[in-house]
Amino acid sequence: MSLSHTQTTFHDGLAPPRRYLAVAVLLLAVVLVVLDGAIANVALPSIALSLQAEAGSTVWVVSAYQLAVLVAILPCGALGEIYGARRVFLIGVVLFTVASAACAFAGNLPLLVLARFAQGLGAGAIMALAMMNLRQALPQHMLGPIIGFNAMVIAISSAAGPGVAGAILSFTTWPWLFAINIPLGVIVLAGGGLLGEVGSAKRKLNTGALLANTLMFILFFCGADQMATAPVRGAVLIAASLACLLVLLRLERDSDAPLVPTDLLAAPAFRASVIASICCFCGQMLSYIALPFYLQRTLHMTPVVAGLYMMAWPVATAFIAPVSGRLANRVKTAWLCAFGGALLALGLLVAGLAPVDPRGIAFLVGTAISGFGFGLFQTPNNRILLLSAPKERNGAAGAMQGTARLLGQTLGGISASVLFATLPLSTALELAVFIAAGCAAAAGLVSLSRARHEVAGQPGAA
Repeated sequence: MSLSHTQTTFHDGLAPPRRYLAVAVLLLAVVLVVLDGAIANVALPSIALSLQAEAGSTVWVVSAYQLAVLVAILPCGALGEIYGARRVFLIGVVLFTVASAACAFAGNLPLLVLARFAQGLGAGAIMALAMMNLRQALPQHMLGPIIGFNAMVIAISSAAGPGVAGAILSFTTWPWLFAINIPLGVIVLAGGGLLGEVGSAKRKLNTGALLANTLMFILFFCGADQMATAPVRGAVLIAASLACLLVLLRLERDSDAPLVPTDLLAAPAFRASVIASICCFCGQMLSYIALPFYLQRTLHMTPVVAGLYMMAWPVATAFIAPVSGRLANRVKTAWLCAFGGALLALGLLVAGLAPVDPRGIAFLVGTAISGFGFGLFQTPNNRILLLSAPKERNGAAGAMQGTARLLGQTLGGISASVLFATLPLSTALELAVFIAAGCAAAAGLVSLSRARHEVAGQPGAA
């Protein structure tokens, strides 16, 4: 039986074993993107020394990647719907792999930053369309557990990133951090034919909307970067970013499938999931910035020991995420997300505000609780976000999922920068933990608002 015949026979996902091989290819691509984002920070001192660049300038090695992902993710979601999720996803993998080679051979900082920007564009396509391809590969009843497994893979990759970078740098030079992507990218491309194919939509991208989207995220990112050092200029740039958003919405007000998916955001389940995700990731990023300072400045730990203590969060998330995915098939996701948000808030308060203990026992308990709450929230929230969208709009849904995560993390970074720039460190740390816990609680409350629209095991009312 040919693959094409098999695919048309199994309407709800691909036939086994092809579906499992397709999932493996998609997860490997996700690992590539997550690891690449996690290892670059560790390499900045080595890059600065090797390329004889100022330490402050090397931050753009990280920032260029993040900015490119923000710029690319919504357009790539739309392109996946128009030209096919598999095709655009694999183009993203090609761009990511070629750009990784360019990073490895970059002889100066401007070339490295440019290559990192190209990498981010490829990563945007991968992030936007991994879930759309996943939904094409699997029957609906398997999506909850696989989304949970995907969350576990992301958590482990994120936790392993600094360790992988440290191990590589201990016996070789920083270019190998990027060169390692090349064989992995080739493997993903070789397995690309296993992915399912879906019919394309007959519409065109609005070039004016693309320009407005690009300017919106560039202005927002630059404004966020300057909020702590030049708040007036940063606020003006963010205001200009909001103006671009209004222009973008106006340009696509008559579109059936707008770049910013207002058609999907009109559905209560989808809208609540996006808002809750932004709140949760804002709290996560704010706590990820504040808690290492607490460990090193308050508990006087070395950076290495502090890093080990921080691993309690991703380890707990990796443990609970697949369990959460299975529970989402039996229990209302609104209740799971609300409980997860409450646990995350409680864990943050325990970790950051408990009486000082040099052994950090309360911190470990608190971050473990936070990790459980984070995993319990994220898996069912991602599930309902994806399943509450029509299958043909899963490119936009996946892109919006990534945008919500990046937007939340950026807002968390802005909050941390402003707090640290305007308050004494001890006060800033306590307030940061309170705000992070408040964001987590808000994510849970927003999720709870979905309960009346939802039936256990179903995505909820549109």
